[in-house]
Amino acid sequence: MTGHTGKKFGAVALVAAAIGLFFWLDGPKYLDLQTLKSSRDGLQALYEQKPVLMLGGFFLIYVAAAALNLPGAVVLTLAGSAVFGFWAGLLVVSFASSMGATLACALSRYVLRDMIRQRFTIAIAKMDTGVAHEGAWYLFSLRLVPVIPFFLINLAMGLTSMPLRTFYWVSQAGMLPGTAVYVNAGTELGRIESLRDILSPGLLVAFVLLAAFPVVAKWAIKRFRR
Repeated sequence: MTGHTGKKFGAVALVAAAIGLFFWLDGPKYLDLQTLKSSRDGLQALYEQKPVLMLGGFFLIYVAAAALNLPGAVVLTLAGSAVFGFWAGLLVVSFASSMGATLACALSRYVLRDMIRQRFTIAIAKMDTGVAHEGAWYLFSLRLVPVIPFFLINLAMGLTSMPLRTFYWVSQAGMLPGTAVYVNAGTELGRIESLRDILSPGLLVAFVLLAAFPVVAKWAIKRFRR
């Protein structure tokens, strides 16, 4: 086994171990909306006492979850804004999701390349063609209109010719509007104390924005291209 192959095997083993540890520790239980909601008051109290520690810890957890394609990104987004509020939640989720996505893209490109190519052949071919014809605008469109799963874009883009630096800033810009919509929904969900709150104007508006965003974004892209 050569040095390069050994390093690659070690990286694959490390990724597999991290994912296995997540499920062994019953991670999905902690990334459940009901679980996070029941502990919201305690998390908010801890945030008031140690804001930097809480924001930093949440940032690292989000980056790891996005980089390893672990389930629960939506719940983390909602929980972040429910605990930290809109602006702090938007800031930390926006940068954490983009950095995590870039790490996932890098893992796909440099570590899991053969595995990803075999599993997502069709998606990779489509994205490679899209990048060749439209460049960064193609990725921006995919980020703005959440039709293709977040994790699949990260993995498939790792096998295209797009530089990681371009992937990062386009993802940062393209995911920001959608992130803002979900963060806003999280602030409203965090205020639910009884069944009556489900019909509050703020929460209804949040749900409308969640439903309408993909349609509006798709219309905006078509209009801008014309």
